[in-house]
Amino acid sequence: MKVIDIIRTAEKPFASFELVPPLKGSDVTRLYDSLDPLMAFEPPFINITCHRDEVEYVPNADGTFTRLTLAKRPGTVAIVAAIMRRYPQLEIVPHVICGGASRAKIESELLDLHFLGVRNVMALRGDALPGQRYFTPEPDGFAHSNELVGAIAGLNRGHYLDPTVKSPLPTDFCVGVAAYPEKHYEAANLDADIEWLKQKVDAGAQYVVTQMFFANDSFYRFVDRARSAGITVPIIPGLKPISAQRQLDLLPRAFHIDIPQQLVSLMAKATTPDDAYRAGIEWTIAQSRDLLAHGVPAIHYYTMAKTDNVCQIVKAVF
Repeated sequence: MKVIDIIRTAEKPFASFELVPPLKGSDVTRLYDSLDPLMAFEPPFINITCHRDEVEYVPNADGTFTRLTLAKRPGTVAIVAAIMRRYPQLEIVPHVICGGASRAKIESELLDLHFLGVRNVMALRGDALPGQRYFTPEPDGFAHSNELVGAIAGLNRGHYLDPTVKSPLPTDFCVGVAAYPEKHYEAANLDADIEWLKQKVDAGAQYVVTQMFFANDSFYRFVDRARSAGITVPIIPGLKPISAQRQLDLLPRAFHIDIPQQLVSLMAKATTPDDAYRAGIEWTIAQSRDLLAHGVPAIHYYTMAKTDNVCQIVKAVF
């Protein structure tokens, strides 16, 4: 079932989840260990993140360096197939990113997913490589996620890059995209960022999931401005519970988000790691309840491969 149909037909708000695949060198049991506790809540879909290959320079004996392109996690198609084998009833939303891939490589991955029966994808630009200041697309890649959305919409109409394919079958993907209640860090301002979001929706995106935020007022203001800009598709808030005091410094740097002073003060009162962990759970429970009271269709929880705190939150809220 497509995510947009799940949203439209749901009789009440629901929780969805996002998982980070395990690092290369582990096995599928680590993925199942993260996923299995979440299945008790019968999520209608889960998202699986995608991480671009990374470049490393390995020193040689003569003082030179060899450039290596390394995949740090198993491939998206393999991860999706492993989850489908264990939970065939679960809708899986793999992330498809522009970074590090040509148009042909992305199309090939999409066709592999279509062959598996996947009907939902999240289309993202992705981040710059570590050490790079700006995102740089591949020579024959997509520079922006609206271009990727448009290409997926083209596949849905049977438009393949390969002109030699005879009678190409159209794909049938429902496309989700990301949004940033506090704006993407590269955007000049929030209105400019919302215009980028509108371009993604106009290209064929059918729903939106936001980046994490910790002040619900930011989300409500963002939704109001998005609606005023003519964006009518469902907008699902994304939440991540803080689990340690050090994340007060790490999360703003990594995701360019604000932490409300009330939450900073709450975490400052924690005298043990367990106290901080519990404070993060309580904050996200309060966030979730307020969002539901304001009529959101669903809440998307970022688990970062650790699900115990998210399980406590969902159990208390839904």
